[in-house]
Amino acid sequence: MLGGRPDRRRPLRALLARDGPLRRLDHSLLLASLALTALGTVLVFSATRGRDHLTGGDPYHFLLRHCLNILIGLVLAAFVVRIGHRRLRDVAPVLYGVSVVLTALVLTPLGSTVNGARRWIEIGGGFAFQPSELVKVAVILAAAALVASRAEAASRRRPGEQCPPDAVTVVAVLVLVALPAVLVLLTPDLGQTLGLIAIALALLTAAGAHRVWILGLIAAGVAGAVAVWQLGVLDEYQINRVAAFANPELDPAGVGYNTHQARIAIGAGGLTGMGLFQGSQTIGQFVPEQHTDFIFTVAGEELGFVGGATIILLLGVVMWRALRIARDCPDLYGTVLAAGIAGWLAFQTFENIGMSLGIMPVTGLPLPFLSYGGSSMFAVWIAVGLLQAIHLQTTARR
Repeated sequence: MLGGRPDRRRPLRALLARDGPLRRLDHSLLLASLALTALGTVLVFSATRGRDHLTGGDPYHFLLRHCLNILIGLVLAAFVVRIGHRRLRDVAPVLYGVSVVLTALVLTPLGSTVNGARRWIEIGGGFAFQPSELVKVAVILAAAALVASRAEAASRRRPGEQCPPDAVTVVAVLVLVALPAVLVLLTPDLGQTLGLIAIALALLTAAGAHRVWILGLIAAGVAGAVAVWQLGVLDEYQINRVAAFANPELDPAGVGYNTHQARIAIGAGGLTGMGLFQGSQTIGQFVPEQHTDFIFTVAGEELGFVGGATIILLLGVVMWRALRIARDCPDLYGTVLAAGIAGWLAFQTFENIGMSLGIMPVTGLPLPFLSYGGSSMFAVWIAVGLLQAIHLQTTARR
């Protein structure tokens, strides 16, 4: 205190202290996430600056919105770190319920249809919200809280014994995941549905569920995919996408156009790329949805193999740190939470890059940190905030 006035520098000094929270953050995770976000910003600008039919003639239209989405995502991550993942455990059921209700609202007249899929709720001012992105965060929080609560109850009944999830716990987790998964599938959104299944696998594996449950879930997923195909749940354009994946030369000017042009763009980049803002496929606007689903094609064409490999490496760092945080966390709740996030990001990364390379069917999943889209950006930065909160709690105990 100076002259009876409080020292406003104390909170900043506390943050920057040797044992302060900023010094104890997982810096590898943070730097990799920021680097991916910065790369995505440049790629989104490259993909949209010349598309007057989307921008209305303003080359900075998507860039400014993307930057706003990033800012909101960073604020959400900081908020999550500030309140901690343990407090979110107490409200996980509420967050889960709200996310399921919002997902269900997409199927009502409040939902908005884009490119044949009913996945958004219009907010106004040209902004739309996609509940299926944030429902993944809510599912991971709720399932981790459920697994941890039942494990803690079992350990009180049998002190000193390891208590892997019993049948009731596993079934409860599957029901938690199945409810939003069915709603998302009805929109229809096959990619997000498969992502929720991947999350369930990661959660149960981290919780120590018996391998019979894991193998059974994989078998059930395959059987469910066959049933969805046979029962006609998918729209015709989705069926055509799978057919084009199975036979890339089926209709290169029609249903296979996206993936055909995506492979051309990535192949044209060679080792070091054609140069930023110099990609012929990007300038010519040959790849549809290039700023969202096919953002990786911009990197492949303009930054080449080196740029694409750098993006994959940075995404690998994020997933590696998530798994390390899961391994090092002393409590089951944090472990399952971090593992669920790792499973989600791993599946979404593989599917998005895979569909750009033609080794996975097109499902419309964004590339984490890079694709344009507010809901996706908010979700991945909330995930980073959760991982940092778990890391801070773990290092505080050492």
